[in-house]
Order: sequence, then C-alpha cells, then structure tokens
Amino acid sequence: MISSPALDLAQTLVRMNTVSQNSNLELIHFIRDHLAKLGVKSRLTYNADKTKANLFATLGEGKQNGIILSGHTDTVPWDGQDWTMDPLSALVKDGNLYGRGSADMKAFIGIALSHAAQFLASDAPFAVHFAFSYDEEVGCFGVKELIADLRDANIRPLACIVGEPTSMVPAIAHKGVYRYKCCVRGKEAHSSLTPHSVNAIEMAARVVGRVRDMAEGFERSEPRFEGFDVPFSTASVGQFHGGIADNVVPRDAEFRYEFRDLPTANAAQMQSEVLAYARSLEPAMQKVAPQTGFSFETICEIPSFLGSKDDAVTRLAQELSGEQGTTLVAFGTEAGLFKNAGIPTVVCGPGSIQQAHQPDEYVSLEQLGRCEAFMQGLASTKAFG
Repeated sequence: MISSPALDLAQTLVRMNTVSQNSNLELIHFIRDHLAKLGVKSRLTYNADKTKANLFATLGEGKQNGIILSGHTDTVPWDGQDWTMDPLSALVKDGNLYGRGSADMKAFIGIALSHAAQFLASDAPFAVHFAFSYDEEVGCFGVKELIADLRDANIRPLACIVGEPTSMVPAIAHKGVYRYKCCVRGKEAHSSLTPHSVNAIEMAARVVGRVRDMAEGFERSEPRFEGFDVPFSTASVGQFHGGIADNVVPRDAEFRYEFRDLPTANAAQMQSEVLAYARSLEPAMQKVAPQTGFSFETICEIPSFLGSKDDAVTRLAQELSGEQGTTLVAFGTEAGLFKNAGIPTVVCGPGSIQQAHQPDEYVSLEQLGRCEAFMQGLASTKAFG
C-alpha cells in the first residue's frame, strides 16, 4: 500500500483544477516551491501568454546526466459526465483514489515528488530529472518547448520514463495521433441553379470519402504490428459542419479527421495523400469560381513511439516494477517526442487507461503502492546501462 506522505501529495495535485483550458500554474508553482525547500532549482518554460508552464528539475546536481521521470499536469474536462462525487475531491474509498487526473496522471507525479528527498540522498551514479508538462491532452504542445529548452541548455538525459497508466507494465510502443481540420470554400447559389455553384459539402464529402478509402486500405493490406488491439493504422473523421438551408447550395464546409499510425507507418505520407487529392479537385471548382478551394490546419501531431525490450531503460523499468514482460498501449503519450530527441524512453506508470477520462476516474492504492516501490528502487539503483 502507498505511504501517507505519497498519497497526500497525490491527493493535493488531484484537487487542483488543471483542465487543459485552464492554467496549470497553481500546480507548477506548488511543485517548484516544494522542491525549493529541498534546495532544488526548477527550470520553467512557458506558453506564449505565460498562463501555463513546464517544469524541469534535476535532483542530484553534479552527477553525470540522469533519468527523466515525465508526466503531464493537464487533465481532460468532465463536463456532461455522470460523476457520483466531486471530480476534484481526491476521495479515497474502497481501496481507490478517485478524481480527475488520479490515473492520468497526477498520482504518478505526486509519488515521484514525494521521493525527491530520497533521490537527492541517493548513491546512484545518475541524477533524477523531473519533467512535468502542460497541454499534453490537447496535442503534446508543452513538452515540445521543454525538450527544446533541454537542447538549448545542453542537458542530455540518459533515459526517460513516462508515467502514463500502464498498470506498471513497461510499454515499448504506441501509435501516433495526427489530427487535421479541412475547410472548404465553395460558391453559394439557389439550389435550382446548381451548375452556377460549387457545393462545399459535396467537395468536402469527396475528401472524407478518400480518408475512408485510406482507412479501408490500411485494414486490408497494411503489414500487421501484433500486440496492438488494432494491429494496423486507422483513419477516421470526427466532426463535419456545413450548410445553412435546404435550398441554398452551401458555400462553406468544415471537417476534422485523424490518423493513428503504427510506429512502422508514415503519417506524413498519409496526410500528403489527402492534400494531393484535395488539390486535384480544385481546378474544376475554380473553373466556376476562382476563390474556391481547400485549406488545411494541423490540430496536433503526436508521433508514434517505438522503444525496445532490450533498451537499458526498459530493463530498468522491468526490474523496478517486478514485471518480466512488456506491453504496447493504444493511446498516445509524450514518449515519441522524447525518443525522437535521442532519449531512450519507456512508458510505465500506475493505473489503467480504462479508468482515465471516465466518470469517477480512479487509480487503485495497490497500483500506487507498486509505483512507490518503483521510486524507492530507482533511488537505490547502483548502476544504469
């Protein structure tokens, strides 16, 4: 079971409202001040309007490099969900810690923070770094700034452990998440005069159909990556808007779509195919009205992640978690960004993604106890590599 100090810190973080649309500075400043009392300085990197920040801190200054413990501080909202308790209550009941972010992933951050003094006193030959980011849930935006800051400061961590909920089983791969918005500008007309118009909905529908064709192609012929629930890349349209009346040919339409690519696939090539198809439709549209066409906006680009069971950080996570195997996860994380920055990475944290983002989100105290043992083991590790 988890110790009282670690549980108290986890509860404190859960009680802070850091839904992605809000600031996370209350939580970041709390962590900064907690570490400052131990003599640890924190590096903060902010978003453009200074309402959100990442925090990076090194416990074990002077040691050669270190291992990152990574977590995101934002949560998804709970609007419209049927909670039986206050989502910010951090209630402990029936062997579980409840609350938004309890599983995803404030409990991991709280437990890591509760072991800061042990990491400082550790005889391990490496430092431990805390890397806590903003806006992971809406596109992994904050961690990109954090990683850029590390590069600029010539900080070169040895490895990274991302504490997303994997039931404490080290995860060595996940798909990427690439989301885009397509806006179509047509030319309106009375619906009795369709040859004089460009129907934005119909043009958008053609591109939507191409996205669907691509999805069927992935399912039909893409080489399988066994271990994923869906062992091929996927594509889907999540939103579609357009039109103002039944008898008006619509001038505007908009839709949003995503690709979830295997680590062995090429998401940029997928998006290029959509763009090329849309551009092929424009000459006929512009014959009717030159101002018509397609525009695209990137919503988020979260790269896939592919580690290895043979990586030293994976072996370390197995040793510390007591797990002999590894797993793959279906959800996106910041792991691919750390890996692409040249930092060997594994995903391993308490709780299950099945409880995350749900009403009455929770993480079991048993899982938190395992995570605490993981931290204690990391503090007593004598060698890495």
